[in-house]
Amino acid sequence: MNQNNFTTILTENCLMQTEEQVRNFENALTAIAKNPDENNLSAYHLTLEGQCQEPEVMFGLIHFLEYFDMKTQISAFIHVIPQLIITAPEWTRIIHNRILNHESACQVYQNLLHSANLNSPHFLYHLLEESIMNKLQVKESVLT
Repeated sequence: MNQNNFTTILTENCLMQTEEQVRNFENALTAIAKNPDENNLSAYHLTLEGQCQEPEVMFGLIHFLEYFDMKTQISAFIHVIPQLIITAPEWTRIIHNRILNHESACQVYQNLLHSANLNSPHFLYHLLEESIMNKLQVKESVLT
């Protein structure tokens, strides 16, 4: 089975309303993790589902995403934010906060958001950039 088939299985089972859906999701994620494809990072992000019945299993997907090269993963995240914020606002916030809490990831995020805002302005990108600036200001004031 190829990566697209496994990604489809993730999408079809992301609500995890039954034991079978949980098992299918976990098995597909395991198969994808054996041969991850950064070209599918956007699709992996979009598998996050706000109505998921098994958040601890969904966290497995979050951890999987974090194994990719930081810049590549954050770039894919930024690309899907406008759609992801609609389908999975809580997961979007979780990823955003996890990036903010990692110093080097925060810098990469800030730079990529700034570029994204210059290339294709979006109010979400602007809001996220502001939250990074606020986080950095708070951190700076604590250190001084």
